[in-house]
Amino acid sequence: MIKCHLSTLMGQHKVNVADLARKLDIHRGSISRLYHEKAIRVDVEHMDKLCRYFECEIGELFEFVDD
Repeated sequence: MIKCHLSTLMGQHKVNVADLARKLDIHRGSISRLYHEKAIRVDVEHMDKLCRYFECEIGELFEFVDD
């Protein structure tokens, strides 16, 4: 299972879904699905924007957890 740590990063940076979507020009629904770990697929461009914004590596944003 892939875990998304977007909610943790957003909390650390004190940014909400609407503001992040606006700043990164990503649809609010896409951010919301990642935030709530409901996303089925993720756009590589979105991952790039998120990593650049949070100044993190992809491994800090997503993690593989063995069920």
